[in-house]
Amino acid sequence: MVIRNLLVKGEMMMRKKGTLRQILLITDGCSNQGSDPVAMAALASEQGITVNVIGVLNENMPEYHRQGLKEVEEIASAGGGISQIVYTKQLSQTVQMVTRKAMTQTIQGVVNGELQQILGGKSTLDDLPPDKRGEVMEVVDELGETMDLEVLLLIDASGSMEDKMATVQESLLDLSISLNSRIGDNQFAVCVFPGKKYDAELLMDWSSRLESVTKMLSQVELGGITPTGPAIKEAISIFQSRRSKRGLLSRDDEPRDGYFKESGM
Repeated sequence: MVIRNLLVKGEMMMRKKGTLRQILLITDGCSNQGSDPVAMAALASEQGITVNVIGVLNENMPEYHRQGLKEVEEIASAGGGISQIVYTKQLSQTVQMVTRKAMTQTIQGVVNGELQQILGGKSTLDDLPPDKRGEVMEVVDELGETMDLEVLLLIDASGSMEDKMATVQESLLDLSISLNSRIGDNQFAVCVFPGKKYDAELLMDWSSRLESVTKMLSQVELGGITPTGPAIKEAISIFQSRRSKRGLLSRDDEPRDGYFKESGM
């Protein structure tokens, strides 16, 4: 009965929350201008947005770049997400893995919270008997396939990413294809940093498909600084604007334009 209550309450809570929201940051170095990206990631987490980070290496990368990627783990930890450091050729598979793993981790976090309330103490899924744990994980897996998902892809467009951008494009297409089998709705947006005029620029508005982003990314002028903190702050703003639009539409059936402001905080 305890486990049944847990399953029901956990599922109801996740259904009520409705949508899993993620920022997926892809970068090959540390931030070097603007606000602290770790603090911005913590702010995103407070607002129900998970921040996942992929640090991209190549075999010839200078040692100071490798040291800069230590920031990757700190950002993801503060954002309640997952970090992964990979070589360029592994990027496509990693983007898919991190996105799905973060979904499961978020749902498990809610279920663990319910478990602690029901059983008391610091009980987690790992403390359950194997058969009961299996029952809970079935619900977690189902929710991961049926809940709506919003992923804002935050892509480093500094000069050092030039030899990696083609692989980034391929990985985004593979991500879109791999998530098409889900029952839940998938929505993607793409933001690059630095932008032409601002620290970050919204490259692709929310869409269920990522095919069009390939051409857009190929036209991005790479170069400049790496304002990761301001970019995460802008990503938070984009999510906030999307929520605001939803609120307007729930009160008024007629769509309204202009809910996205120009990039830059």
